[in-house]
Amino acid sequence: MRLSKTLIAALLAAALGTGGAWAQQEPENEKKEKPPKQEEPAKPRPQPQRPPQEPQRQQQQREQQQNRAQEQRQEQQRQQQQEQQQQRTQQQRAEQQRAQEQRQQEQQRQQQQENRARQEQDRTQQQRQQQERQQQEQQRANQQREQQDRTQQQRQQQERQQQEQQRANQQREQQDRTQQQRQEQQRQEQQRAQQEQQRGQQEQQRREQANQAEQRRAISAQQEQINRQRQQAAQQQWQQQQERARQELQRSNQQRVSQQRQQQLIQQQQQQVANYQRRLDEQQRRLASQTAQLEQQRRMSQYRFQQAYLDRLREQEARIRSQRIDYYNDPYFYTAPAYRYYRAGNYYETNQYGAEVLRRAINAGYEEGFRAGEADRQDGWRADYQDNYAFQDATYGYDGYYTGMDDYQYYFRQGFQRGYEDGYYGRFQYGYYADGQYGVLGNILSSILNLQALR
Repeated sequence: MRLSKTLIAALLAAALGTGGAWAQQEPENEKKEKPPKQEEPAKPRPQPQRPPQEPQRQQQQREQQQNRAQEQRQEQQRQQQQEQQQQRTQQQRAEQQRAQEQRQQEQQRQQQQENRARQEQDRTQQQRQQQERQQQEQQRANQQREQQDRTQQQRQQQERQQQEQQRANQQREQQDRTQQQRQEQQRQEQQRAQQEQQRGQQEQQRREQANQAEQRRAISAQQEQINRQRQQAAQQQWQQQQERARQELQRSNQQRVSQQRQQQLIQQQQQQVANYQRRLDEQQRRLASQTAQLEQQRRMSQYRFQQAYLDRLREQEARIRSQRIDYYNDPYFYTAPAYRYYRAGNYYETNQYGAEVLRRAINAGYEEGFRAGEADRQDGWRADYQDNYAFQDATYGYDGYYTGMDDYQYYFRQGFQRGYEDGYYGRFQYGYYADGQYGVLGNILSSILNLQALR
């Protein structure tokens, strides 16, 4: 900026003929920074002539030299200021060190004085302790002498008292002996009376226990007789149903479904098997998470039941995967419907093979329900069959054939509900147990299925 201003000033000075006076005044005007003057009206100027280039170069060189000299001066001033600052900091550090040394010397002096005062105090304290020890030893010696005299007197008094006490003790012993003999006689009489009373109570308890045992035996015999009667009735009903099924099979064998209906049943069956296998994998994962929750709740009996249920589902899955069905030679797929049953507001038809699957669903549900209810009773848990996973799943025993999953689950849950109640309350109101298997009574089974023959 300065260089441009000087060049303009030089050109104007050369044009107007003022020479170097204008160039010398320009730097001073910049340093003073006077306020700008008001502009005067422009006057006509003569056209300037071109000045020679040599004076301009000299002027530029002079200005550059001046700028360099000024920068050098500023640099020297900065260096001087830095040196002065360093000297000041060094002086301050030296003063701080001196002050710190003086403080340390003063502290050492004070510590020496304190040590000397402590030594003096220790000496005086030791002298006092020695004097006190001497006084204490003298007092102990005097006390020992007095104590010896007192002990001697006390011994004499004690000997006299002991003699008198021995005499009194002998008299008391004689009195106590006589009193003990009397008390011992009374105790023996009381013990005899208590023993006789205990014998009478024991004899009464034995009689009561014998009566209770006889009552239990009679009740258990009655229960066994009732169970046998129910089992026999169930077996008779089962035999009758089997006989009816055979007769219906003979009738239905005479009536075969059309090939189109047979093909339709086979396709439905294949779709049911595929859907059931996919659902079985998913249900096993859900059951594994629920068994972990039971373990956290410390329901160990229910936990063991669900573990066993999971194992049975896995075995069932392995059986289904290895099972092979000849659809075209299986009698289910060409036998005409023989029964009609009502469920969820609708009527459905099936043959004797489908009806057998529904009966199996009720019995399987009863068995799993009985075990689940018994497990909750052992854990002291509240009765809730709907919260049990086996009731929610309701697919154990289902292989995907002869009936739909919805039908199987419905009848499985009917059997599960009744089995859970029998297991939880420890009874056999809806079923029986025979030869290691649980089953639903025949009349209950018939009322649940309510099969109606079509012919």
